[in-house]
Amino acid sequence: MGIAMHKIYLIGLVLSLLVGCATPRPTGKTEAEKLYKEAESLVKVGRYILATEKLNRIRSKYPYSYYATFAELLGADVLFKQENYAEAAAAYIVFKDFHPRHKKVDYVTWKIGESFYRQLPDTHDRDLSSAFEAIKHFKELLRVFPQSEYAKNATSRIEDCKEMLRSKEQYIADFYYKTGVYDAARFRYENIISEFKEPGIRAHAMIRAIKASNELEDKTYCLKHKALYLDLIADDSKEDLAQALDNCTAQN
Repeated sequence: MGIAMHKIYLIGLVLSLLVGCATPRPTGKTEAEKLYKEAESLVKVGRYILATEKLNRIRSKYPYSYYATFAELLGADVLFKQENYAEAAAAYIVFKDFHPRHKKVDYVTWKIGESFYRQLPDTHDRDLSSAFEAIKHFKELLRVFPQSEYAKNATSRIEDCKEMLRSKEQYIADFYYKTGVYDAARFRYENIISEFKEPGIRAHAMIRAIKASNELEDKTYCLKHKALYLDLIADDSKEDLAQALDNCTAQN
């Protein structure tokens, strides 16, 4: 075989391999449908950039097609899968605003809450603003779609967020207490007592509020709250609270 024929053979072999490896386009009645099916397939195998290109083409060239709405939702899902949670939350919110009666609006509400939930830091001593947003949307899901398949997980997520918020509030209150800023500490402990129902954190807050009052030489506060706190506190913490009260009310 001559050099020229050998080159032609190699070119033909490469072309045949490329053709053999090429994935045939999915069938569909419209180009928008074909593009959407291609995007779905790409998402399944984690090829998010190519999938986004297909979805953007639908939205730009076929904005009034049946698949344009589905392309919007899948685009939000892609952002979520890429762990771009802030952008995903914004995309889901826009979708919900424009399509409030969509059949998957419970799913969208769940994903909004989940997008904020995924932005929570690992520790409670950092910014927890996303916890409030997550709780808001999870509560909306439970209120509007109580029978949704996502309701159970939403309830669990709400409790996770509240636990972080409780820990953050106690962390701040304890910081003030340890640094001797007793009036600010007591204010924070009072918020915990009124806002949270978990026995352990409330008991800690009541005892520290009384101890902070003792440091502030505020006997009146201790006398005013004595009966209330003894009534509210868990039984296993009553002795510690009673001791703190005794120390505070014994002031001259």
